[in-house]
Amino acid sequence: MKNLTVTPVAHVVNNVNSPVDSGWGSVESRIVLEPQWRGALDGLDQFSHVVILTFLHQIPGADRVVPAQRRPRGRDDMPLLGVFSQRARVRPNPIGVTACSVEKAGPEELIVRGLDAINGTPVLDIKPYVPIFDRIESPTVPSWAGQLFADYL
Repeated sequence: MKNLTVTPVAHVVNNVNSPVDSGWGSVESRIVLEPQWRGALDGLDQFSHVVILTFLHQIPGADRVVPAQRRPRGRDDMPLLGVFSQRARVRPNPIGVTACSVEKAGPEELIVRGLDAINGTPVLDIKPYVPIFDRIESPTVPSWAGQLFADYL
């Protein structure tokens, strides 16, 4: 398969300048659209939440070694798991996905709360949160995940 080309539609503006593993729930971010996407947010203010896809631009380059298995956050109290069983930022393709609340939508920018992306992060896509597509009723989540993400928000 050939390499893919993806062009950011926006970038994140906030006060977080380095990756962190907790406290994202209170972070307010501006998502500033690229000029050609002006007006693309029309109607988004009718939704309470959005799903944001980001490119995790401060993760080491393509030459990095991503192990197939590791312990979440390198913690000895966590099980050894496959990379696709985790939400870690070091991944085969450094793409982030976050559901967050819409605070305000305008013609050129979107203000959201809870986006776990640092200042300058490229935004690949913005989608309205639609429960019929995005919510799973009664999902099963292992106990280690609850322990790992206890302080995330």
